[in-house]
Amino acid sequence: MRVLALAAAATAALSPTGAAAQERSGYAQIASGDFAAARAVLEAESRTYPRRPDLLLNLAAVNGRAGRAGEARALYRDVLARADAPMDLPDGRVASSHALARAGLARLDPVRVTAR
Repeated sequence: MRVLALAAAATAALSPTGAAAQERSGYAQIASGDFAAARAVLEAESRTYPRRPDLLLNLAAVNGRAGRAGEARALYRDVLARADAPMDLPDGRVASSHALARAGLARLDPVRVTAR
């Protein structure tokens, strides 16, 4: 399964191609900044399609933006526990679902630097 990914601020919003599929992936809501609506769409779709990496990654990103780091972290780890899937980026590049999940985890867990 190849999906389209859009990097939006500190969030990766992933969506299958096609208008109908984008409606079900939370893509439009995330792109417009309506994270509450995106979360509702993504939760409903992930109950029907619990294995789709685009849904898991989008829901993780939305949860991260909403301050639900624990939920986001669990979803990113779920993606990493599954088979890696190629994701098409809007600029034509391809990234793996695992690379996107690792990047999401890194955003949730920034490196702490000490002065000593």
